[in-house]
Amino acid sequence: MLLAEVAQATQRLAAAGVPSPRFDAEELAAFVHGVKRGELHHVKDADFDARYWEAVARREAREPLQHITGRAFFRYLELQVGPGVFVPRPETESVVDWAIQAVRAMDVVEPLIVDLCTGSGAIALAMAQEVPRSRVHAVELSEDALRWTRKNAEGSRVTVHQGDALTALPELDGQVDLVISNPPYIPLTEWEYVAPEARDHDPEMALFSGEDGLDTIRGIERTAHRLLRPGGIVVIEHADTQGGQVPWIFADERGWADAADHPDLNNRPRFATARKAMP
Repeated sequence: MLLAEVAQATQRLAAAGVPSPRFDAEELAAFVHGVKRGELHHVKDADFDARYWEAVARREAREPLQHITGRAFFRYLELQVGPGVFVPRPETESVVDWAIQAVRAMDVVEPLIVDLCTGSGAIALAMAQEVPRSRVHAVELSEDALRWTRKNAEGSRVTVHQGDALTALPELDGQVDLVISNPPYIPLTEWEYVAPEARDHDPEMALFSGEDGLDTIRGIERTAHRLLRPGGIVVIEHADTQGGQVPWIFADERGWADAADHPDLNNRPRFATARKAMP
């Protein structure tokens, strides 16, 4: 019975324009019934929970899947998320993967890492988990988002700070090995084209950044240059339409070297990197 209900829910979600209707229908069924997606066929007909249809109706109205289940998966992490915090996206995993490899390649025993605009803490927590001796600082301005950051960072080695990414952590100036950020980068002119899950539920502060979407990235360029030691690296996510623009922000004449752009798993431009030039 449950699998028949999931098939029906899949059709409803597809008709509502949900991008991954089968996955979401299964994930909601697993959440409501307290099992893993691969175990749905073990749920007996008598154990079907009618609250499944309430969850499906919420997703049909384009409420984010992660707000309904209260959890988001990112690399090896399960994070708590909900209203007030940006839901981490799969494409950011490739940004973190590059950063982890870059830090591992450094000849530094206890690398110092700063995650700006941390939101749920996904990037900072992944870096701390996968670079075992790293010291990771996560910065977030929004009090609403910080509630989630602190929940997720509890018991971890990540130090959470409330602050503006453009003025953050002056006490670490010139000492940081890697600065990483998934900042707001959607142009204000693109508002109507943003998926309803993001536009209506993610905080605007985490999405939009000026007419061309690059205001925050321009500010973070200065923060990163201030925080990094010579030879330190910045990694910054951007929209797939901004690949030609972002590396230019990290120009040689502003004290950078090796500015480059990198694709995500779908081979779309996704993040830029640069190295702070030696004096």
